[in-house]
Amino acid sequence: MQSSAYAHRLHSLLSPSPSRTQIRNPTRNPTRIRMSLRDDGPSVAIVGATGAVGQEFLSVLSDRDFPYRSIKLLASRRSAGKVQTFEDRSYKIEELTAESFDGVDIALFSAGGSISKEFGPIAVEKGSVVVDNSSAFRMDPGVPLVIPEVNPEAMGHIGLGKGKGALIANPNCSTIICLMAATPLHRYAKVLRMVVSTYQAASGAGAAAMEELELQTREVLDGKEPTCKIFKQQYAFNLFSHNAPVLSNGYNEEEMKLVKETQKIWNDKDVKVTATCIRVPVMRAHAESVNLQFEKPLDEDTARQILNGAAGVVVIDDRVSNSFPTPLQVSNKDDVAVGRIRQDLSQDGNYGLDIFVCGDQIRKGAALNAVQIAEKLL
Repeated sequence: MQSSAYAHRLHSLLSPSPSRTQIRNPTRNPTRIRMSLRDDGPSVAIVGATGAVGQEFLSVLSDRDFPYRSIKLLASRRSAGKVQTFEDRSYKIEELTAESFDGVDIALFSAGGSISKEFGPIAVEKGSVVVDNSSAFRMDPGVPLVIPEVNPEAMGHIGLGKGKGALIANPNCSTIICLMAATPLHRYAKVLRMVVSTYQAASGAGAAAMEELELQTREVLDGKEPTCKIFKQQYAFNLFSHNAPVLSNGYNEEEMKLVKETQKIWNDKDVKVTATCIRVPVMRAHAESVNLQFEKPLDEDTARQILNGAAGVVVIDDRVSNSFPTPLQVSNKDDVAVGRIRQDLSQDGNYGLDIFVCGDQIRKGAALNAVQIAEKLL
């Protein structure tokens, strides 16, 4: 886990000027009085509190005035004892143990799959509702895999105060960003086949990868050999196939997550999905090119209207000025941006569309989605 100071430095460094973005983020108002600490709120624990997503959990909870009566920050032994300021109060980072979840209503996990597998069931046994950001439980048939704007009904049977805990899985970041845009179109015309090419930022590999990209960029510009600890090859001024392990079918694990998670979230094992996932030297926020084949005709004007009305989606699609979504525009923003909305010329009729999607991997692709799930529990 990386230091909170470094995470804050990256957060500040990568916040684009308001004049450079068209994307709204109505939850952020620095002059608003925070009313989050409330006696009638749930007790919350954040597992992996010092990591990039853990820090974003805190930012999102504050931005959305998420009510809580207490909050516990959990991390590894080496981070225990450090002090974290949150909403003008100081909290001591606690070491994650089996006793950490006593009296905890909601536990937000982002500390890796092995930690989730070990401590998630312990938290559930103690009565906590766990929202897990790792891949540990996503394909478990008994665990809902949820994007609140897409399939909130999947977690409809789970609530607080029912005397028992539960697990809810946060989908992979690339799946969330893709389906935020594809689902409104799927509801209208039913997607039969989806081809996705992703352009994934360093943020997807954590704060250490973001730090290495920054370091490598400086090193390369200074004519030095780049430091390659997180990735096996130069990342700065380069791109390469996603670093997830490659499976026997030739797809890597990141690509197969898009395939399997889409089918589970849409509850449609027949939808055909293929993906190619690439790491690009962008600090934060993923981009995806998505080709859709539909069962019913869907023209681009209707698609644009549908996306303009979709929750959590903003359309940036100005052909005249060649203005379309970019990762920088969506960095530190809640909305997923969609553009390049056009008919697929390779398909007869209006049965195919191409779209280009950008979303903040740390925010909507991880922390925001998890907090929105937690909000559904209230």
